Amino acid sequence: MNAGTKTTATATGTATGTATDIDVLRVFCAGDGRHGNALAVVRDGRTHPDEASRQALAKHLGFSETVFVDDPELGVVDIYTPAVRLPFAGHSLVGAAWLLDLEVINPPAGEVWVRHDGEFTWINAPAEWAPPHTLRGYASAAEVDALEVPEPGVGAPPRPAGPRGRLYAWAWEDESAGRIRARAFPGRGDGIDEDEATGAAALLLTAELGRALNIRQGRGSQLLTAPGPDGIIELGGRVRFDPAFDPAFGPAR
Repeated sequence: MNAGTKTTATATGTATGTATDIDVLRVFCAGDGRHGNALAVVRDGRTHPDEASRQALAKHLGFSETVFVDDPELGVVDIYTPAVRLPFAGHSLVGAAWLLDLEVINPPAGEVWVRHDGEFTWINAPAEWAPPHTLRGYASAAEVDALEVPEPGVGAPPRPAGPRGRLYAWAWEDESAGRIRARAFPGRGDGIDEDEATGAAALLLTAELGRALNIRQGRGSQLLTAPGPDGIIELGGRVRFDPAFDPAFGPAR
């Protein structure tokens, strides 16, 4: 059993007409347990058996991502933002793997291996599975801190049938130590103006820079990465249960 106080929030089903037990997590927390990107995990995907009902619940909850577990033993999961279904997402898979205590997890993109190392949970995935981002480097962390949220659509070009935007701004805090300051702007126009921690973008940046990174994103979330053979990147972080959730209105902002 993973450490932490379990909090199960019951969504009233305003958007779907059903009640659903949801585990609410924070993924890529700082060393003191704060921050991290919020994630909802629906342990029994049968309560929302089709794509339309899953999309409606994800939109109602308002988290950057919601995971539906279709097979807890094989780790078969389905991932949604408030607007679209995703084949792969870093913080969703790290969080779900921690919660379900798995060694392998299976999103639509394919099989992802997991390892648990003390307070960190790690996944291994090819960077090419990450959705495209514009990786924009800046001269200093202060410049990244000063950025305003761009208008929706600013950033990477749209994928076919997918969202556009996804600007990942970064700067070295300590290049010799691999420490980076980053912020992520998904640009989807779905109410999520900035991601607190973005695993997919961390994979892409690691692949581009070709080295292990210690990334401080958002208010203070921490993501760790390491490049491996054949384009595989290891992505790790801390996961905690999140009690600060109102099921009637979604995550606190």
